Amino acid sequence: MTTNPPSNRLRTALPKIGIRPTIDGRYGGVRESLEDQVMGMAEATAQLIVANVRHACGLPVKVVIADSCIGGAAEAADCAEKFRREGVGVTLTVTPCWCYGSETMQMDPTVPTAVWGFNGTARPGAVYLAAVLAGHAQKGLPAFGIYGRDVQDGDDGTIPADVSEKIIRFAKAGLAAATMRGTSYLAMGGVSMGIAGSIVDQPLFEEYFGMRVESVDMTEFVRRFDREIYDREEYSRALAWVKENCPEGEDRNAPAGQRSREDKDRDWERSVKMALIARDMMIGNPKLAELGFKEEARGHNAIVGGFVIAGQAFVDQQRKTVRVGDVDCVGQCAIFRRAAICLQ
Repeated sequence: MTTNPPSNRLRTALPKIGIRPTIDGRYGGVRESLEDQVMGMAEATAQLIVANVRHACGLPVKVVIADSCIGGAAEAADCAEKFRREGVGVTLTVTPCWCYGSETMQMDPTVPTAVWGFNGTARPGAVYLAAVLAGHAQKGLPAFGIYGRDVQDGDDGTIPADVSEKIIRFAKAGLAAATMRGTSYLAMGGVSMGIAGSIVDQPLFEEYFGMRVESVDMTEFVRRFDREIYDREEYSRALAWVKENCPEGEDRNAPAGQRSREDKDRDWERSVKMALIARDMMIGNPKLAELGFKEEARGHNAIVGGFVIAGQAFVDQQRKTVRVGDVDCVGQCAIFRRAAICLQ
């Protein structure tokens, strides 16, 4: 089966993860003795994330480290400005020592934030972790605490397994929340058969996920069927793939109620077209512009979408879980579960 290489099909840029190495700001021997260890923690954390985390689309995650250790408000501002320029959407503060809590903390309430306080023998990383998390709580700024179960030697540069797991889980959850911000949920059609789960709660998407809700009537599918607003070459490949890989189940209806072979073939063709059209409406398709449909080619920048039509579960499954020929897999179900972990 042919698949497309990973690519970002959304209009919004993929967020980066920023590492903030915080340090005891007192010069005269204290800060100087910690510079290498603190920056080493940041670099090790970046390597861990790059090796174990990818975006939902399959592309590797980019990690940005502050230009210097952060010992106070001035360096925190320098770091925040760099992260703004670089498009950082998730931050992780790391430190093995005491730091000035409210002067070094990450203050942007829209950016998922975590703090790893090193559990070492020589310096009170746990004290800073507790103090800065208390500051976050007092200011109403959510933050996740990461702390190792076992005490490590002060010069131990390894990341324990339990800490690695927490960092990776936070990175995935934070990226999910950051990736959704500025994208859309595409509601295709309305509520069918009284299914309350199809009622879209727009304030939830807008206030909780930072997304917009776009709505398209189901007649748009009919229009695109009739005017053939889809990539016909892609449709031919997709239909061939479906015929080869999607066996048809037994028709248990009474003979009088069974559909003819021609009807079933037409249903398969329509279902494949619906899958392609739903994908095009969500993220766009430059091929449509070549066919003269410039507006339709743009899509709705939707990272997730849904619809309710009796008998069209096939379309939803193809949209979420399967690559049909070269058709991109655009369903991002797990991203909501990860984001919920980060936003709670």
